[in-house]
Amino acid sequence: MNFGDILDAWEKQTAIPQGENKRRQKKYTENKKAASVENKVDEKNRINALLESWLDSHGVIDKDAEMSESPIAKRHRLPRRHTDAIIDLHGLTQDEAWACLEDFFQKCAARSFERVTIIHGKGNHPRSKGALRKLVRVFIEKCPLTGESGYHTAKFGGAGATWVILKK
Repeated sequence: MNFGDILDAWEKQTAIPQGENKRRQKKYTENKKAASVENKVDEKNRINALLESWLDSHGVIDKDAEMSESPIAKRHRLPRRHTDAIIDLHGLTQDEAWACLEDFFQKCAARSFERVTIIHGKGNHPRSKGALRKLVRVFIEKCPLTGESGYHTAKFGGAGATWVILKK
């Protein structure tokens, strides 16, 4: 027996019966499709859970109702609306605080935020006399991105925190 005969015998023993390869391929693709459908369903459920969580924490805003809302009603609603972003200036120098405010308002405007909060403290230090609080007021007056502003209620920081409505 030569090597060629050995190879022929091997091929006959290991040969797949006619049509068997197609059946295996069909079964493989069916299993792959079923797994793909299951993965898509799992991914869709995961995304829905994330969306539900986000909606629970941020609430739903009816844009159609806002469009029909009068400017006066909108002006009364925005100060009571939840804050989109918060910046805390405690421990910063006036120059650092100014730079942080510029960067903060640019990012907030780019993200189309409506209401932000600036935490600056009440300025109880005898030498500063509310330096950051005054700096925030000057910044708000000079910044073209800022609109209406005011201090929070005592429950949310009082005179140590300022809310600002951003212009569109």
